[in-house]
Amino acid sequence: MKLILLSGGSGKRLWPLSNDSRSKQFLKMLTRTKDELESMVQRIWRQLDSNQLSNHAYISTSKTQVDIIQSQLGTEVPLIIEPQRRDTFPAIALAAAYLYSIIGVNRNEVIIVMPVDPFVENQFFNKVKELEDVILDSTMDIALIGVHPTYASTKYGYIIPEKGKGDCEQACGYINVIGFKEKPTEEQAKHLIKNQALWNCGVFAFKLGYMIDQLEKRGFPAQYDKVIENYSSLPKISFDYEIVEKAKRIAVIPYNGYWKDLGTWNTLTEEMETNILGSGSISQDCTNTHLINELEVPVFVLGASNIVVATSPDGILVSEKSASHQVKEIVKDMEQRPMFEERRWGWYRVLDYKKSTEGKEVLTKRLFVFAGHNLSYQYHHYRSEVWVVVEGEGEFVLDDKLSYVKKGDVLTIPLGAKHGIEASSDLEIIEVQMGSKLEEGDIVRLFMSWDEMKKSIGSE
Repeated sequence: MKLILLSGGSGKRLWPLSNDSRSKQFLKMLTRTKDELESMVQRIWRQLDSNQLSNHAYISTSKTQVDIIQSQLGTEVPLIIEPQRRDTFPAIALAAAYLYSIIGVNRNEVIIVMPVDPFVENQFFNKVKELEDVILDSTMDIALIGVHPTYASTKYGYIIPEKGKGDCEQACGYINVIGFKEKPTEEQAKHLIKNQALWNCGVFAFKLGYMIDQLEKRGFPAQYDKVIENYSSLPKISFDYEIVEKAKRIAVIPYNGYWKDLGTWNTLTEEMETNILGSGSISQDCTNTHLINELEVPVFVLGASNIVVATSPDGILVSEKSASHQVKEIVKDMEQRPMFEERRWGWYRVLDYKKSTEGKEVLTKRLFVFAGHNLSYQYHHYRSEVWVVVEGEGEFVLDDKLSYVKKGDVLTIPLGAKHGIEASSDLEIIEVQMGSKLEEGDIVRLFMSWDEMKKSIGSE
């Protein structure tokens, strides 16, 4: 069995903390221990590990999420990286081609696909393991997990099982599926639940050979390098619409435990064990109010109940909880660079940005590099930089020349100069960029590893 975790999302539903590079699954807002918070992706990976599934798992993601995944899960987690963000069918097609032609997985091996961020109990993963048995022991093309609904939700898709097949569930562990209904009205949802329909939680299984055959039937290659090369020609469509709903033999395993999609501020705050994260306070006459503050200024909430206040360098949201889902539509067309990003080496926060009438840009950042980590050896086409070391110490390289730097040092990096830094202790830097085009994409990386860089310049 191989497990593919889909890590996508545009970062709009939990704005302003989430953005294009830090989607909802990376927000550290769930309590792991008394003194430690974790993100949804950290929680799910920990659960996979405790259920002996992490060694079988791969994460399918976009290039923009690689750094933050490695920062939160480590650099050893296997990634399958999309060349561009599309939809779940292209992502799963790419993952299948990778397992088939690069890893050499047998066509008869079962592939299980699931989101990277469901909020579930440990017993949920027993059902995940059962999917493999259903595919291997039956003639089913696709097997899914269906969650018993707890209310008439209009946000979820529904799986419609064959009626009167309860005995089959007891005998073989699954029920035949006769159809699907995506995001029904409330009345439709009530009718579906009355007829034993289940929530579709986006977890499904198939044999690798089934997916390879589906690609070839559509005229698409099954070789990884060819899929990468032709990725933009794959239809931008969900796997549910393109594959699952067109399958001839579909089974569902009912699940009666706890499952939740923490997709809005309303649902996420329901699972938080504290009402305040960050600097600020909530008055005692507030009920069901949450404050999440990433800014370094205090925020106070007085006499306001059933609301969420979320602040970050990207913006400020004040919303009644029941209306918080509307933020996705409000910010969907807003063009703004991420003001905070978590990277494999640490994180950065944008402090200020200015553009002159002559077109010159100045961007000021605060960088935090964890001890033992390094920025890549790199150069830029459109900007020069000045770094001020405000805390910590480390090793700095500029055009192949190494030097030791410490608190108080000012480092000038001309346009086009090769540079990088490794932190001996936690390192904090104020970075001022100046140039004609200040974009995160203006980075030419020569070496990611500090040891490889030092070997290349002959310092070892």
